[in-house]
Amino acid sequence: MNTLLNGIAPLHHLGAIRVEGEDAAKFLHGQLTQDFALLGMDQARLAGFLTAKGRMLASFVGFKRSDSEILLLCSRDLLPATLKRLSMFVLRAKARLSDATADFALYGLAGDAVGQLAGGPRPAWTRDQVGAATVVHLHPAEGQPRALWIAPASSPAPEGVALSPALWLWGDVRSGVATLSTPVVEAFVPQMLNYESVGGVNFKKGCYPGQEVVARSQFRGTLKRRAFIAHAPAEVAAGAEVAAGAEVFAASDLEQPCGTVVQAAPAPGGGTDAIVSLQLSAAQEALQVGATGGGVPLALEPLPYALLEDI
Repeated sequence: MNTLLNGIAPLHHLGAIRVEGEDAAKFLHGQLTQDFALLGMDQARLAGFLTAKGRMLASFVGFKRSDSEILLLCSRDLLPATLKRLSMFVLRAKARLSDATADFALYGLAGDAVGQLAGGPRPAWTRDQVGAATVVHLHPAEGQPRALWIAPASSPAPEGVALSPALWLWGDVRSGVATLSTPVVEAFVPQMLNYESVGGVNFKKGCYPGQEVVARSQFRGTLKRRAFIAHAPAEVAAGAEVAAGAEVFAASDLEQPCGTVVQAAPAPGGGTDAIVSLQLSAAQEALQVGATGGGVPLALEPLPYALLEDI
């Protein structure tokens, strides 16, 4: 357990898309990788929005605010393009999509704050209502429970120990559950980020864009990449860029990249921690970010969850 991950952090890097109308759940069910038709008021969903080729355009945490309103949280940097593209598919559905970022205050709760404000740890993707605020429980990081606090913008901020946004982002990385951002749009199918193992893909639901690619990757044994947690040492990382979109190479082959940095954050003990999507064949190799001799070495660390090998 890491006691640094304890407190309340404002989450300015996230934005919100509101989907409202009597067909809101039906519309999202037909577009995203998770089941929204059966989404209950006590649940949330991790989901991906894909191209027809199965590549991820965005990742969402979604939940119902009412029977006719669903909120999708995503990285703010890709929200405008995602909203525009998702809106193209509404057609005759009775659903309206809008940028609702300004209407809500978003906070992250970690450690004791989850108990003080949300009644204690709950399984990931559980949804609670605390007054005017919605609480969505996430996967833990470093042994600490974590949750999202989403409240109307006019609501008072949750009270408690302050947690820096930088530490929250580090906790995101250490949870092993990646949030897609602009530098890695269209770089991955969901399983390359382990989404089938952390609640981000439903293989029993109906069709959605990219579904055939996702199913084929899962059931025909064609998946050759997975997400890993990696650490770059301080003395090297300080002078190099370990950031989303950076290429990862095996030291034995600096010609062809074997992976990509998905998400990265400074580690409180020094250096940088990252989620990397990596060819399985390279997982036992010496790894580095960058193709030059002065690339940043990466050491893989254990994932905090088990991979779902068989569905």
